Amino acid sequence: MKKSYQLEVCANSIASALAAQEGGADRVEFCQNLEMGGTTPSLGQIWLARAGLSIGMHVLIRPRAGDFLYTDLEFEEMKADILFCKEAKCDGVVIGLLQANGSVDAVRTAELVALAHPLHVTFHRAFDVCREPFEALETIIASGCARLLTSGMKNTAWEGGRLIKTLVDQAGGRIEVMPGSGINEHNIADVAMATGATAFHSSAKVAIASGMTYVNDAIVGMGEGGWVSSKEKIRQLADILQNL
Repeated sequence: MKKSYQLEVCANSIASALAAQEGGADRVEFCQNLEMGGTTPSLGQIWLARAGLSIGMHVLIRPRAGDFLYTDLEFEEMKADILFCKEAKCDGVVIGLLQANGSVDAVRTAELVALAHPLHVTFHRAFDVCREPFEALETIIASGCARLLTSGMKNTAWEGGRLIKTLVDQAGGRIEVMPGSGINEHNIADVAMATGATAFHSSAKVAIASGMTYVNDAIVGMGEGGWVSSKEKIRQLADILQNL
């Protein structure tokens, strides 16, 4: 029987989210500041993206860049953002919390999963900087998360493919293990074959130039261009998965 594959696009803007939908993605992980690893989008972005999307919309719940060890105040912020996502009728949220010793924060993760119910909950790549992957996987499963996003504790999912395959086998269908990081139209089929995964995460991004005609050369890093998810790249990825 032919496997059914899904494509999730990491969308850093409303434009990227709409490109994901037009390109044939199954859902988006909606965030901003992806150049810093991603943070929670603004309330306005969430409302507008939800209004424009008919595919799944899962919002990153991450109050800041940096590590995944959060203060009590940051944890309250994460809970408030989850409640807003429920109000906005999002389909899911994406979380990741660690303790100082590198283990998954089991208590807080379970609390956020319970708060998010009935939304789908993904544990993100905080997993990739945890101390022990197999223990962490069991903690994440026990917390009630439905999906794990991982690069296999390497910079890219292709490099971490061996561990991802082991995690897929260990999970045994109790949680969906989704490879992400560095996945593109050139390697997605190989990652699928190497890992046994059936869902994949990609930004499918292309650079966009700034429209500014005036540039202050004395200032570096401000007022430059950015990037957006490419409808064409997303279509390529979706077509590859459909034909596997």
